[in-house]
Amino acid sequence: MPAVKKVFPPFVYPLAYCIAGVDEVGRGPLVGDVVTAAVILDPDNPIEGLMDSKKLSEKKRQHLSGEIKQRAIAWSIGRASPEEIDSLNILHATMLAMQRAVQGLNVTPDYVLVDGNRCPTFAHESGHIMGQSVVKGDARVAEISAASILAKVARDGEMVALDKLYPYYGFAQHKGYPTKAHLEKIIEHGVLDCYRRSFKPVANVLANTAAHITNN
Repeated sequence: MPAVKKVFPPFVYPLAYCIAGVDEVGRGPLVGDVVTAAVILDPDNPIEGLMDSKKLSEKKRQHLSGEIKQRAIAWSIGRASPEEIDSLNILHATMLAMQRAVQGLNVTPDYVLVDGNRCPTFAHESGHIMGQSVVKGDARVAEISAASILAKVARDGEMVALDKLYPYYGFAQHKGYPTKAHLEKIIEHGVLDCYRRSFKPVANVLANTAAHITNN
């Protein structure tokens, strides 16, 4: 019997004057930063076609990213480095990157909506900012959809740039995710400084390399 796809009801917005949406991209890859974005949309200047970034073509994401940057009231990119991911773990590093994205906004929201089932604590110079997590928020909340698009375009661009520096790893194709081809390239060429050393596939390659050196 096929699994029944869960349908979520339309999201009911909280009573707030200025709402920011936050999303992340890059929790699963073995390399690079986890990237987040925060977006405050302008209700008087709506953007057509906002949805979960993963359901958009690369060309459409690029177009919408430009529209969001032009028409949003405010937007900001946050990130956490591979070193921070390794020391904090990916969940806590993602929460930190989300906090940085909100802190980077040049307009302070009075409410933050975060994609997923966890919401970090948000604060500004003026004090605590209310927030809540929204399951499947990138498909249900326009502000989160916009944030997912900005974060995805930013991180994909960084992987393309990394591919130009290290063309034999295939970063432009797999975007750092642990595909079979990517794992083969790490074994063949070694672990770069931009890898997340705490992630099991990377840690395994490092351990095998160390064992090989020791045995020789």
